[in-house]
Parts: sequence; C-alpha cells; structure tokens
Amino acid sequence: MRVAMIGTGYVGLVSGACFADFGHEVCCIDKDASKIDALNEGRMPIWEPGLEGLVKTNVERGRLAFTTDLGQGVEGAEAVFIAVGTPARRGDGHADLSFVFAAVRELARALKGPVVVVTKSTVPVGTGDEIARILAEEKAPQGTAVASNPEFLREGAAIADFKHPDRIVVGAEDERAREVLREIYRPLFLNKAPILFTGRRTAELTKYAANAFLAVKISFINEIANLCEAVGADVQEVARGIGLDNRIGPKFLHPGPGYGGSCFPKDTLALLQTAEAAGVEQRIVRTVVEVNDDRKNSMSSRVSEALGGSVAGKRVGILGLSFKPNTDDMRDAPVLPLVRSLIEEGASVIAFDPAAMKHAQPLLPGLEFARTALDVADGADALVVVTEWDEFRGLDLDKLASRMRGRALIDLRNVYDPEDAERAGFDYRGIGRAGQRPVPLRAAAQ
Repeated sequence: MRVAMIGTGYVGLVSGACFADFGHEVCCIDKDASKIDALNEGRMPIWEPGLEGLVKTNVERGRLAFTTDLGQGVEGAEAVFIAVGTPARRGDGHADLSFVFAAVRELARALKGPVVVVTKSTVPVGTGDEIARILAEEKAPQGTAVASNPEFLREGAAIADFKHPDRIVVGAEDERAREVLREIYRPLFLNKAPILFTGRRTAELTKYAANAFLAVKISFINEIANLCEAVGADVQEVARGIGLDNRIGPKFLHPGPGYGGSCFPKDTLALLQTAEAAGVEQRIVRTVVEVNDDRKNSMSSRVSEALGGSVAGKRVGILGLSFKPNTDDMRDAPVLPLVRSLIEEGASVIAFDPAAMKHAQPLLPGLEFARTALDVADGADALVVVTEWDEFRGLDLDKLASRMRGRALIDLRNVYDPEDAERAGFDYRGIGRAGQRPVPLRAAAQ
C-alpha cells in the first residue's frame, strides 16, 4: 500500500520507517527543509538505536522517501497519518492541537481523491470529530474517512515496540477505514499481534489512560521508596515482591528521580484537562502529577544532604542527562530541575551523557560537559547517577573514587550494588535501599 506520514519527529519517522520495512511504499513529509535534507543525506534528527540502518535500507530499496511537498507526498496514498507534535500549552496544560489542525487543512486542499486520515499524534478525546469537521469544511474529496491509531512506543526501544507490539488500537467509525488499517498492519496481525478495533473517541482516550496508569505505577513505587528509606526496608526487594504478582507485573516499578520525557508529563496534564472539561474529577492522576513534580524538585536536597547540608562551593558530577537511556530526549528530564537547583545553590556542576549533551547545552546554562564518564569524577565532591545508561553500570568504581575529591555517590537509579560502592570507598546513597539511616519507628515501638 502507499502510505504518507505527515511529521518526521519521533513517532512519524519511526512509524514511517517500520511501515516501509513491512513492504509498504511510504513518503514522510515535513515543513522543516533542513530536517528533510538531512534525512535524504542519511542523517537522523533523533537518536534511536537501529533507526539509521532501518531508514537507509528502506530508502535504498525505494520504499521510503522524504519531502517537504505535501501534495507530492500524499499523491496516490490510501492512508495519510498525522504525526505532528501536540505539546502541552504553557499555562493551562491543554494539548496544543494547532499543528494537527493546520496539517489537516493543508492536507484537505492537497488531496485529489479519498483517503483515510489517521491520527498517530496523541490527541484529546474528540479531536477526530474536529478533524472530520475541518475536512468537510475544506471540501476534502468525498469518501475521506478519519481514524485514530495511537502509538505506544518507548523511546530507546521504539523499533522493537512497533514490530512486536502488545496491541494495536484502531478507532474508526467507517468500515473502509478499518479495512485500510487492517491491511496496513497485516504483517503484524499475521504474527498474532492483537488488533483492537474501537470507536475513535475510545482509541483517543486509551492512549491517555495507558500513559496515566504507567505514571501512577512510577509515582507509587517512588513513594514506597521514601517509606523504605524511613523504615529500613529495601525498595528493590519490595518491587520484586509485588511485581511477581501477575495482577501487578514488574514493569515501571523502578524507583528514581521521577518520570519525564515526551509523553507522561504532557499526557497526564492533557487527561486532567479533558476530565475538567467533562466535569469529571481525576483525583488519582492529579495527585500523581503533584507527586512527580515534588519528586523531581526534591532531588537536589539529596545531594545537599550527602554533602553535609550545603552544595555551595562544591563540585558535583552528573552521570546522565536524557530522561531515560538510549535516547537523546531532554523533554521534562528529571536532571533539569536538579542541575538548575544545584547551580543556583552555588555548586559547580559537570555532566556526561552518551547522546544528549548537545540538546542539554541550551537548556542548562552554567553546566560544564565532560568528554567521558570518568572525567566527570575529576575533583568532584559528589557524583550523581541520573540516567541508567548501560555504560555507567560497568564503570570501575575504584577509578571513579580515585579521581574524586569527596566520596559521596548519590545513585538515583540504583545502578550500583551498595556493598561494591562502599568497598571502593564511597559514601553510597541509593533510592529506597536498606541501611540508609532509617528513622525510629516510634509507633511500632509502642
């Protein structure tokens, strides 16, 4: 089939490359000429394992192309996916749909025949209805249908997630739209990937509900980690103990400095806005947002505590900047409030990240950047592990300690074994781990 993808950001580029790898003829369209030029030269705008090779292979085989010309890109297409950004609006948290609606208006004027317009972007409930209204207003060809097909990709594992999905959700009110999407996803259907056909509004809400639930799990285990620190329990073992219950599962039960990235922060806010507009309270999700904000803003106090109550005049090394490993994405990364707070409090801060330093530089004025992970330790009073890149797991702790001035190691991802770190001479502090000076249990003693 011939497929067009409007938007070459994270979702559009990965989805377009994977559709091409299924054998479809795909054209990815973007207004950013420099991005399209780079893609035509084989340079990726994002850092995602395996993406460069996947794009190159399918371009060479003539199944994947890039253009700034929307009319040319959608010519002959049976389905046109909308994969443009829907960032949270400043001030109110509403999803900004201006890019989506602008793309739909331009598309309607460019179409020469009916297509299925598919929203891949994460959009609030009812967006598909508005897209259908705009298409009718702009006199799109008769028979043009609208469907919702939310993505569930994890940055750093997006290609594997696309090709081996837990489920494919398709929301459509039109049988032709369902048939077109069934054919597009047929390679996955043959591999037994479940395809859930629903109404458009149900599909739109499913995406937000899924991300909100995962955000709940992350915030829950972070609060349990706080309790573990207070009572002398080990959150790693607690998480394993509850995760072995197949009603709960082990995923997203990893304590840390709070969730960030392109999805959870904006999608939880957008869900709250949808609920408010509908007159329905969402107390759990609202609390999760508050808990996560507090979590990220409290991480600098852990560094201060490890350094005797103040970071003024101290040198702090940061290992990891991106919100998670295997991506260069800095959107709402937990490191942002941490570094800003440390610098405001008088610390000098140096960091290393395998992929995200270029994107971090304009966001964190005053931050120094190291050439290697080991260089971060030079003269440092404290080291802070913020992102659990694999290469940090294998660092020689003795070498790290020997290059430092101080001995504080604040492991916000529980990457290191506490005993190994202490043998290397570190004053080790993890998240929710036993042996970290629990408070007296007065109520239990009574």
